[in-house]
Amino acid sequence: MTKSVRYETVALDDDNGALVILDQTLLPNDVVYLNLTRQDQIFEAIRSLRVRGAPAIGVAAAIGVYLAAKSVQTDDYDEFYERFKNAKDYLAGSRPTAVNLFRALDRMEDVVKAQKGAPTAHIKEALRDETGLILEEDAAACRSIGEHGLALLRDGDGILTHCNAGYLAASKYGTALAPIHLGVERGYRFRVFVDETRPLLQGARLTAFELCASGAETTLICDNMASSVMKNGWVQAVFVGCDRLAANGDACNKIGTSGVAILAKHYGIPFYVCAPTSTIDIHCATGDGIPIEQRPPEEVTELWYTGRMAPAGVNVYNPAFDVTDCALITGVVTERGVLRPPYGESISDAMGTDMRQTGEKKASGALY
Repeated sequence: MTKSVRYETVALDDDNGALVILDQTLLPNDVVYLNLTRQDQIFEAIRSLRVRGAPAIGVAAAIGVYLAAKSVQTDDYDEFYERFKNAKDYLAGSRPTAVNLFRALDRMEDVVKAQKGAPTAHIKEALRDETGLILEEDAAACRSIGEHGLALLRDGDGILTHCNAGYLAASKYGTALAPIHLGVERGYRFRVFVDETRPLLQGARLTAFELCASGAETTLICDNMASSVMKNGWVQAVFVGCDRLAANGDACNKIGTSGVAILAKHYGIPFYVCAPTSTIDIHCATGDGIPIEQRPPEEVTELWYTGRMAPAGVNVYNPAFDVTDCALITGVVTERGVLRPPYGESISDAMGTDMRQTGEKKASGALY
């Protein structure tokens, strides 16, 4: 078996005041780590997908706002909080869909508020500790998701996945790929079919990269080949990630996911969404309330080509995500177990929340 290789996605270099990320825009050809020290660099890294995946974005944002706070030289709490809030609001504008971004930034702000009256040096230490907790919690959640997801599989199963929801999108293991990584570690012989995931090719560039590095049997397919491999009986389960899960179980993930779910339903294949509870947005009643990021048309017409592959001036519709209806989802694999329909009840139980009190609150671009 091929020796497993793992790459760290996001980390804090506190001594040098830097967010360290693996630049995913250069994969699979070049493995390059960036040391980002300025807020505009961190914003650009999130916006341009140098760091991507809901959990990893949350960790990166937490580290980013900590570094902004660390650079503030004042003993006045009000001035410190104002400058912290400016940095938080700036980073919150980097991407609109992944709820982990907003949740991590809110956690960091809660730390600042809870430390009101303390010396700013003490607040900075508390913020640094919180970044460590966010990273550790994400790693633990991913490992647990892997365990729960692996229990749904058998040795030799064919698994189809869309986009990238592995360790490149999180701290360790990832979400949708966590069961596969754990299974490979334990000798399972999975056959993984990887959708290329147009237009940014996260499947071709990222998922195939990390699965091949882990030693998993990996077959890359174009997005429009999913129906064919399902019809051939080669797929026993579909595992995908999630950038935001609504209170009713609607799942927002990379564009094309809802089509895969429809195909899986047609062929009678279980379709699982893997999501840490940090991705659940109890304030968003249904998927209709999730803001969908619109990406530049150049990603479709020319990004991967030496010349344009579409006529100049053509209209381009390029949403980054779509929403999969909860009726198409067999189960939601979280760190707390596999949630089953009706999702309003199972999500409420998992979150310890009465949805009747929160379900009417819908998400917007400015969450929380």
